[in-house]
Amino acid sequence: MSDETLISPLEDRPVLDYPCGEPPAPGLATEIASGVLWVQMPMPGKLNHINLWALRDHNGWAAVDVGLQTSETAASWRKLFSQGGALAQSGLTRIFVTHMHLDHIGMAGWLTRKFGCRLWITRLEYLMCRVLTADIGREAPDDGVQFYRRAGWDDDAIETYRVRFGDFGKFVHALPDSYRRLHDDELLNIGGRQWQVIVGNGHSPEHACFYCAELNLLISGDQVLPRISSNVSVFPTEPDANPMADWLASIEKLRQNVPDDVLVLPAHNEPFRGLHARLDYLARSVHAALDRLRNALVQPKRAVDVFEELFSRPIGSEPELLRMATGESVAHLNYLLHGGEVHMEVGPDGCAWYRMK
Repeated sequence: MSDETLISPLEDRPVLDYPCGEPPAPGLATEIASGVLWVQMPMPGKLNHINLWALRDHNGWAAVDVGLQTSETAASWRKLFSQGGALAQSGLTRIFVTHMHLDHIGMAGWLTRKFGCRLWITRLEYLMCRVLTADIGREAPDDGVQFYRRAGWDDDAIETYRVRFGDFGKFVHALPDSYRRLHDDELLNIGGRQWQVIVGNGHSPEHACFYCAELNLLISGDQVLPRISSNVSVFPTEPDANPMADWLASIEKLRQNVPDDVLVLPAHNEPFRGLHARLDYLARSVHAALDRLRNALVQPKRAVDVFEELFSRPIGSEPELLRMATGESVAHLNYLLHGGEVHMEVGPDGCAWYRMK
C-alpha cells in the first residue's frame, strides 16, 4: 500500500526547508495557516502515515483526503470530532480526494454518509476506484496473468497474484453513488478563499492538487513528496500505457503553474518549501534511471531482469514490492518503447524481451 518509489536516489538531493515542526499525533491537528489544519492518520507498513488536511469552509470543515478504511483510522476521525477535538464544533461540509489510492480515498464513503456531504474528485479517479473495488470475489483475469508472465514472473509469483487479486476493495469503504467532478484549472471557493485545481498524471490517472495563491499553499497529494518519490507504474488494465511521459509532463506543469516559494503540503512526510528544486530533482532521477536502463539493454532483458539497474534495494519475492518493481520497470521500458529507442519481442515462453535498437 506504499506510494514510495523504488528508484535509486541521486546523490545531489536538494536541501529543503521544513518549517512546520513535528507532525500531529493521530486524532489531533496542527494549524499551519489560517483555517488550515494538518492531520495525520496511521497506516500499516514502512510508510506508516498519511497527511490529511482540513480547510475551514464557512459553517464547517472541508477534508482533503481521508485515510485507509481501518479501525485505527475510524478511531482517529472520531477523536477529531469528539468533545474537545480539533473539529468538534462543526462537521464536514465536503470531502476532496486527490486520487483513488487506498490511503487517500478509503474512508470517503464512511465520511460522506456520516456527515451527509459530497465527494469531490476527478472523473477518472472516481471511475477507476469503482472498477477496482468491483474486483472483490472475482478470479484473477487472464489478461493480468499474461501481463505478469510477459514481465517474467515465475509460477509462484503468478499463484500469489491469483490469491491476492481483488484485495483493493478491502480497504475502501463503499463509495457514494454520485460525486462532484473536479476539473483541471477550476477555481474552488473554500471558506471564502480561491483554490485552483491542478491535475497531474503518471502516479494515478487524474490526480488533483490544490493551490491557494492567497495563502501560498499547495496541497500536493502524491504528485510531489519531499523525501520519497511516487510510484509510477504500468498495470495489467493498460499494458501499453506510458505513465512516465505523463509524470515528466506533470512535473513541468507544476513548475510552470506554482511559484517556488509556496509551502507544499504533501500526503507523506512533512510540509516543505523548495518546490522547484524538488521537481527538478524528481525529473533528473527519472532521466538517470532511463540512462541506466539504456546501458543495460545492450543485451535482451525482461522487465524482471532490470531491477538491479533501476532500484536501490533488493526486490525478492515479497508480493507488494515485486508488483511495484514490475510496474515501474514496465513504465520505464514503455517510455523507451514509445520513444522508438527499444525493440520488444515476445518469446515462445510468453515473456517480453527488450533491447536497444
